[in-house]
Amino acid sequence: MAQRRTTKNERSAKQVAFTRFMLIVAFFVLWIGGISARLVYLQVNQHDWLRERALGQRRDVKRTRIPRGTIYDRNDRVLAMSVNVKTLYANPMEIENLSDASRTISKVIGVNANKLYKQLRDAKDDGRKFVALARELDELAVEHINRSLETSDIKKNDTPKFLGLYWRDEQKRSYPNGPLAAHVVGFSNADGVGQAGIEQSQNDKLHGAVIRKLQERDRLGRVYDEIFSEQEPPKDVVLTISHSIQFKVEEALATAVRTSAARSGMAIAIDHKTGEILALANYPTFDPNKLNEITKDNLTNRVIQSVYSPGSVFKLVTYGSALEKNLITPDAMIDSGNGTIEVAKHKFRDSHGIGKVSYSKAMAHSSNVCAIKTGMRVGKNDFYSTLQKLGFGRPLGIELPAETPGIVRNPAKWNGDSLASMSIGYEIGVSALQMVSAFATIANDGVRVQPHVIKEIRHSDEIVDRGTGPEKTRVVSAETARSLRTMLREVVLDGTGRRAQLDGYSTAGKTGTAWKFDEATKRISSSKYISSFIGFAPAENPAITIGVIIDEPKIGGRDGGQVAAPVFHDIAEQVLPELGIAPDLPVEQLTASAEIVPAAAQIAPQILTSTEKLKTEAVATKALAEKPSETKSAAKASTKSESKGMTKPETKAAAKSVNEMPKRTETAPKPATLPRPTLAERPRTVVVSKGAVPAKQKPPIKNKAST
Repeated sequence: MAQRRTTKNERSAKQVAFTRFMLIVAFFVLWIGGISARLVYLQVNQHDWLRERALGQRRDVKRTRIPRGTIYDRNDRVLAMSVNVKTLYANPMEIENLSDASRTISKVIGVNANKLYKQLRDAKDDGRKFVALARELDELAVEHINRSLETSDIKKNDTPKFLGLYWRDEQKRSYPNGPLAAHVVGFSNADGVGQAGIEQSQNDKLHGAVIRKLQERDRLGRVYDEIFSEQEPPKDVVLTISHSIQFKVEEALATAVRTSAARSGMAIAIDHKTGEILALANYPTFDPNKLNEITKDNLTNRVIQSVYSPGSVFKLVTYGSALEKNLITPDAMIDSGNGTIEVAKHKFRDSHGIGKVSYSKAMAHSSNVCAIKTGMRVGKNDFYSTLQKLGFGRPLGIELPAETPGIVRNPAKWNGDSLASMSIGYEIGVSALQMVSAFATIANDGVRVQPHVIKEIRHSDEIVDRGTGPEKTRVVSAETARSLRTMLREVVLDGTGRRAQLDGYSTAGKTGTAWKFDEATKRISSSKYISSFIGFAPAENPAITIGVIIDEPKIGGRDGGQVAAPVFHDIAEQVLPELGIAPDLPVEQLTASAEIVPAAAQIAPQILTSTEKLKTEAVATKALAEKPSETKSAAKASTKSESKGMTKPETKAAAKSVNEMPKRTETAPKPATLPRPTLAERPRTVVVSKGAVPAKQKPPIKNKAST
């Protein structure tokens, strides 16, 4: 019996041991299972988050930007450059008391303490190590912040001596000349990305390279590995723009727009032999240093982005097409009849019947009838072909963004009177650059050179890239171009462009005054004008082509001869000597009061009242009485004007507009010994001949270049 009891005790002990063993096994199974589940959760579900945390603790990425490329004018004057600045930033992970730090920092940098605290708190919760506090600070601002934030018990190798605050080196774009050539240069944003002008179109070349340095650290923060990556260094861009000429053009344009209370203005100066644009100006303009003042109105580069009806300046294309086809010669005669012509039930009129005149005189008088008759002889196919060769209807390829192609319809879509309308500059939309390029083609003996604003690209290794050169296209023969220059010279000598004549230089060009399309009424408005003058000098061997377009002048004269031609005069008389162009005419010239050419006759001569005509004739007679040898030419001058094609309702509207215009009173020119007046003050003068009276001394040309 004792033996049974012993056996039973042994079985109980084994059972207890087994049970204990199984409990231990179960515990370990559950423990290992829990750990495994946790590992699966961390490795699968939390993998990305944990990886970022790990990398953030042992890896630092530092980026250093090489300064953005510099933009120069043709004479290496800086137009845009990058300057070194600093950004103050915080690492919230190193700041223990965010509330106290926010109050201290906000007092120094001038920000709201509560907003700063929230910004730092959110960044710390997200594990971010960079929060920008103040950007684009110069050395003076940096020194002030360092002194204000210095904490004596903080031991740091760098400044500021404040826990969790650091400086980062950056660049800021600077434009030393302010608004000068703003529409050409453009501007870039805070991230160094071009937003307009050359800054935008050449952003890939100008963009500062980023040096990326990847540092691997151990648990004590010691760097044990570094990896560098670097992009191609930036390039410098040299423009064809001349700082001095650009200043003169902008000053003259701004004065004219303000004086005439115009909506806006455009001006271009181009070297037609090379296609290099020496000046390109818009008014109003903007200062790229003050981005908060930029608006849609002053940002638009109207010279290449806006379309307008050119009016009578487009007669260059009409007569050029006819000359190229040998249909006319400058001295051949054309009969304007009674000053009216009807095409497809649309009646076009001149200011007055000029009878039978030469083609040169027809252009000088800006006769609509003669231009339409000439255009009809050319035919729509040849007329359209000339348009295409001159570059109308497509972008010219200038290195600036958003260039408009203009509006030129295919001949298949023309109406019955379309050719007649286009012959005098309507039913077509052009940009100012396209129109000036057409005149530059004639100045360059019929060869169109692609206009451009980039002279060269300079690489960091001193390699200079000048490209393959501008595209050159023969549009008309040299003989046609010479004949057309002769006709344009007559416009300045004895036509609507007298106010463009220079002392000592022969001038050729054409005026234009076009009614604008009114979006509100959906028809042509007789009270809104685009007034222009485009020409070149010297006339026989041109050195420069200049175009001036004034949008909606309201005060004083409104036609191209009165508003735009004087601006051409003001620009050319300063630019030609600067270019070293020798005068081709005697400086002494006889001038007469501009009252000989009445202002109203330039806009709608056919609706002058009899009183206005008598007043005009009286002034002309008085001026001619003092110069009997010039009676014949001056008498013609008193009746010449630039005319428009009008329907009867449009004529009545124009009559009302002309009658409501303010009267201008002009005086005879000042004695030659007086200083040259400004553009706004100078009496408008017209040349009627030279050598008939004692010579007057040419007043000195005032240098208006900026310092």
